[in-house]
Amino acid sequence: MEVQETRVQTDRVLTIPNILSMARLIGVPLFLWLILRPELGGPNSDGWAFLVLALSGVSDYLDGKLARKWNQISSLGRILDPAADRLYILSTLVGLTWRDILPLWLTAVLLAREAMLLLMVGVLRRHGYPPPQVNFLGKAATFNLMYAFPLLLLSDGDTWLASLAEVFGWAFAGWGTTLYWWAGILYVIQVRRLVKAETAAE
Repeated sequence: MEVQETRVQTDRVLTIPNILSMARLIGVPLFLWLILRPELGGPNSDGWAFLVLALSGVSDYLDGKLARKWNQISSLGRILDPAADRLYILSTLVGLTWRDILPLWLTAVLLAREAMLLLMVGVLRRHGYPPPQVNFLGKAATFNLMYAFPLLLLSDGDTWLASLAEVFGWAFAGWGTTLYWWAGILYVIQVRRLVKAETAAE
C-alpha cells in the first residue's frame, strides 16, 4: 500500500472499470452461496463457484488496467476496487475454512493482516488523510491469493487434477500470504513516517 493521492481523471460513475468492479461486488454473495451449498444441504456447485472466482480475478486485472489506459480513474473506482478485493478474500476465507479446505491458522494470519490495515486506516483518518492506494506489491499479493483460492477449491477431491491443484494452490497461497504481509508492513512503516513527519512539523 502507498499513502499517496492518485489523480482522479473523471467524476463519471458509469465507466467500464467501475462497472467491472460493481460486477465483482455483486459476485461476492453469489460465490459464497455457491461454495457453501454442500454444507447447507444443497448440491455441490464448486464448478460454478470456481468460475465466479476466476472471473473476479480477470475483472480485478481489467478494471485497473482499463482505468489507466482510458483515463477513467475515478473516486468511486478507488473505493470499489479495493473493497471488492477485500470482500472476495473475506468471503473465500469464510467459505473455504467452513469447508475445511483452508486451515484455521491460515485464515487467522490473513485476517490479522486485514485487522492491522483497518487500524492504520483509522490512524490516517484521524490525521486527515484518505485511505491508501493499492500499490504493485499489494496487487501482486491479491493476484496470488486469487489464483490460490480457486486452485484450493479444486483440490477438494481424490482425482489427479485435485492433487495437482493442491500443489499449485498452496504454492500461490504461500507467496500471496507472504506478499500480503510484506505490503502490510511497508504500509505501516509509511503511515508511521507520515505521522512522525506531521508531528515534527507541528
